[in-house]
Amino acid sequence: MSIVVTGATGHLGRLIVESLLRRGVPAGQVVALGRDTDRLADLAGRGVTVRRADYTDPDSLRAAFAGAEKLMFVSGSEVGQRVRQHRNVVAAAREAGVGLVVYTSITRADTSSLILAAEHRATEQELRSSGLPYVFLRNNWYFENYLPQLPTYLEHGVVGAAGDGRIGAAARADYAEAAAAVLTTEGHANQVYELAGAPFTMTGLAEELSRQAGRRVGYTDLPVARYVEVLAGASVPRSYAEVLADGDRGVAEGALDVDSDDLEKLIGRQPTTLAEAIRTAL
Repeated sequence: MSIVVTGATGHLGRLIVESLLRRGVPAGQVVALGRDTDRLADLAGRGVTVRRADYTDPDSLRAAFAGAEKLMFVSGSEVGQRVRQHRNVVAAAREAGVGLVVYTSITRADTSSLILAAEHRATEQELRSSGLPYVFLRNNWYFENYLPQLPTYLEHGVVGAAGDGRIGAAARADYAEAAAAVLTTEGHANQVYELAGAPFTMTGLAEELSRQAGRRVGYTDLPVARYVEVLAGASVPRSYAEVLADGDRGVAEGALDVDSDDLEKLIGRQPTTLAEAIRTAL
């Protein structure tokens, strides 16, 4: 029997595999899945079982899930396609008789007005209806949504449409560690965890960056429609710009302001702070 991790070629999936190995799970009991198995060759060299899996290919999923005791279901990245793709994953998991499905969802998926939440809400419902034991890891934003943009922030300032809304972002590695904890300990079946770090505002992010970089960085708040135009003008595809701007709209309305210590409890320590994340990235 094994722990199967989907999306292992992606950032989060890869970190979850590494976290499982650090927690002492034998490499031979970990199965890393991806569409391009060449990108998993180093894991195979360390004894991890590597299999091809594509959310659009039900046959590949059924073969990949064979013998799975637990399935780490990392949500797909193709916004607009995930309901169909995720339905394939759930169906294959049910056919394989998986004992537990751990799914990476989004903050307050059942009630959130965010565009991004709709597909997660549908997937949670699909899992509830499947009869499979499940765990929903409702991840807040990642620090990594912002860290690659630090050089741009330093040059041009921080721009968004988040108002004074608070964001409970955390480090991707902390979310991965929480997932590994759920996969390797008992008592999580049919639980929902709202995972978040200490909340901050975009003004707070600008102030922390200013402090560490030794130069003033401001935050400019824009109307949502104007922010879409700014993103599109920076070569972000308009459909994606609208999703990003809607995320800021949700932030302004409190969609990512979460009062929960679930992440801290699962990883057994204080999550990485924004200040630590910025310090490491600079």
